Amino acid sequence: MPPASLAPLRSLTLARLVGAPTGPLRFPYHRVPASSKEPSSLLVQFRQNVRFNSSSTNSTPIPEPVVVTPISPNSRFSRRHPFTAFCLRLGISSVLGVGLIVGCILLHDAFTYSERHADRVPANPLSLHPRRGGKKNLPIIEANLDDEQDEVTRSLKEKPRLVIVGGGWGAVALLQSLPTQSYNVTLISPQTYFAFTPLLPSACVGTVEIRSLVEPIRKLVARVRGHYLMGAAVDVDMSERLLEIEVYDDDKQQPTRCYVPYDKLVIAVGSKSNDHGVKGLEHCYQLKTVPDAQAIRRKIMSNLEKAALPTTTPEERKTLLSFVVCGGGPTGVEFAAELSDMMAEDVLKYYPRILDSEISVKVIQSRDHILNTYSEKISEYAEARFKRNDVNVIVNARVQEITPDKVVISLKSEKEGEAPKIEEIPAGFVLWSTGIAMQPFTRRLVELLPNQFHSKAVQVDAFQRVEGAPKGTIYAIGDSATLHVDMLQDLLELWDRYNKNSDDSIDFEEWQLMAAEIKKRHPLTKTYLSKLQGIFEEYDKDHDEKLSLNEVAAMFQALGKKVTSLPATAQVAAQQGKYLGKMFKKLAQQNQTLRENGMPDLDDEAYYKPFDYRHLGSLAYIGNSAVFDYQGWSVTGGLLAMYAWRSIYWSEQTSMRTRVLLMIDWIKRGIFGRDLSKF
Repeated sequence: MPPASLAPLRSLTLARLVGAPTGPLRFPYHRVPASSKEPSSLLVQFRQNVRFNSSSTNSTPIPEPVVVTPISPNSRFSRRHPFTAFCLRLGISSVLGVGLIVGCILLHDAFTYSERHADRVPANPLSLHPRRGGKKNLPIIEANLDDEQDEVTRSLKEKPRLVIVGGGWGAVALLQSLPTQSYNVTLISPQTYFAFTPLLPSACVGTVEIRSLVEPIRKLVARVRGHYLMGAAVDVDMSERLLEIEVYDDDKQQPTRCYVPYDKLVIAVGSKSNDHGVKGLEHCYQLKTVPDAQAIRRKIMSNLEKAALPTTTPEERKTLLSFVVCGGGPTGVEFAAELSDMMAEDVLKYYPRILDSEISVKVIQSRDHILNTYSEKISEYAEARFKRNDVNVIVNARVQEITPDKVVISLKSEKEGEAPKIEEIPAGFVLWSTGIAMQPFTRRLVELLPNQFHSKAVQVDAFQRVEGAPKGTIYAIGDSATLHVDMLQDLLELWDRYNKNSDDSIDFEEWQLMAAEIKKRHPLTKTYLSKLQGIFEEYDKDHDEKLSLNEVAAMFQALGKKVTSLPATAQVAAQQGKYLGKMFKKLAQQNQTLRENGMPDLDDEAYYKPFDYRHLGSLAYIGNSAVFDYQGWSVTGGLLAMYAWRSIYWSEQTSMRTRVLLMIDWIKRGIFGRDLSKF
């Protein structure tokens, strides 16, 4: 046999020795002539059905040599459908993503739920057994249980004691603005959480959940390594700087009282609803706290379930489904809008259709329009929107009496001199949202101080200091405070300074200089002093182009009345809290120098500027739409405005946790609707 013919037989024998298959080689290949000169081809010669026998002289004819080329990735054997490849990549990515998330969760749980032991934690003896003292010989909380637990808390014992009463917008803004480890902070509040009150109307009908609107106070206080005491302030001893608080115990009918010492006391207790002397308010619901929202939700669902019973008479059903809102301000309007949305979008899907003809929502307003603090354009838009949503707005009406099943109102007559018309409205639910009044502690503080004449809040000066209290010790912010600008107090000083030619009169140039000083001392007068020429001409009664002392006094008196009141909104309280936080930060920088020189404090005028309120606009939800009012600019709209309203409230949340929960609630409501259960 020629040597060339033995090569394939040697290869075949070697293949049998290593266990390779000896049958015909079957694999995809392209048959090309042997004369092909492609450099990438592999020339393979083989014989089929070769039998190696030394005694046989016959040989199987050698077939034509073939060239087998590698399979191209683009050939029909390896090419996959694009959709199949996409699904494959998507599946692999999903598996990897889920695995990564599960791994992160497991890793987090491994560190979160590890066992921790706290043995032999030191505690100050005064925190376990407080000494007694003060005028009423009560326990004095001079030390807290956590004062000795680490180096940071031990260092705070020597810092000035800052006590904050209340856990609302002003208190939280103050906590977020304070420098860390500069004050020994104690916050006192009967609630253990901060609630985002502007969205309480949404929580009443299940648009959002209560848990999405609250943030634990202890988390907020932890930023400044402060302390939280669950209690309510009832009295204050200004001479010894002791705040009296009472702590309620569910097991005891009599509350426990004690003292908390302070160097600086900030009152941020808010306000309560004004009853205006109306009888029967015990039959109403208010909307200022989380328990109020929970009680309202239970009442609404209870009325709906009772109205759906076949045993309920038509008269009872009409009363149960009559919802009356007393007050046409932002809270009352937003609640009426949320309630109307709930009835139209969710209730009628799952309750008998017969209830549709009996459901009624009414808003009673004592003025000519609802949202009367907004522009007239916004008020008219809101009333038109309510009319389309079957919300009845009754204006120029005052509530006379409220009973368990009706509201008695008096309607102002269109004819002058005619007696008001008395009307009775069936009501199975009544919300009272009209004005504010002082909390008990604020009223007690007003009784202790001289020259406090306001009926709704305690008077403060331009630095938020309570008038009549020792300077630099007690401050008030939010609904519990009202600005009192006594311009007449500065009259003689400003007169002597700017009556430069000593002619017992102020000309226009001198008035301009005086107005600049007034704006510096009282920033809230900027709006009213924007047109100096007009004010000068208004009080120049004799038109001699000069102002006498009496004319300037009349101007100062009128100007003081215009700047004494700020709206009782969360926006005002938050700005005042931030203002105090920045002011106390500036004071903390001088604390070491003051202590070394034996000075207890500095006058606030010496190191900081007066409070200047910046109005950032007002907004309200009116049923799948929203309205905005900013310094005369009015914006009204539908869904886009509603999403803008949500975006603003979402950004104002106190933590990322509540932002995430709030977003989830809005998504759930859009997909699954509101939760109609009663619990």
